[in-house]
Amino acid sequence: MPRMKTVLLADDGDTSRVTTKWFLNNFGYSVDCARSAEEALALFDPKIHDIVVTDNLMPGMTGAEMAHIIKLRSPRTPVLMYTGKPPRISRASTQFFNDPPTR
Repeated sequence: MPRMKTVLLADDGDTSRVTTKWFLNNFGYSVDCARSAEEALALFDPKIHDIVVTDNLMPGMTGAEMAHIIKLRSPRTPVLMYTGKPPRISRASTQFFNDPPTR
């Protein structure tokens, strides 16, 4: 029997971490959770973790900074990053979305 794929999940938000873990478990993944990028790096083992899923905006080290370190340690480990806070949108971009479509 093949081993279950294991995800390392890093998210400082309790609700989003628990919800994401629940979804991943329901899709058949084993999930190890960390509350910070630093904690995730301490837990990370490329022999155990098939993928790293992380929030980008966390106190201390960001998910992007953590992803860089993960890739240095294990270049073949995929890292999926997400955030609940959208990036700032420029005034020109906002105007584009507010303008009516043209033909």
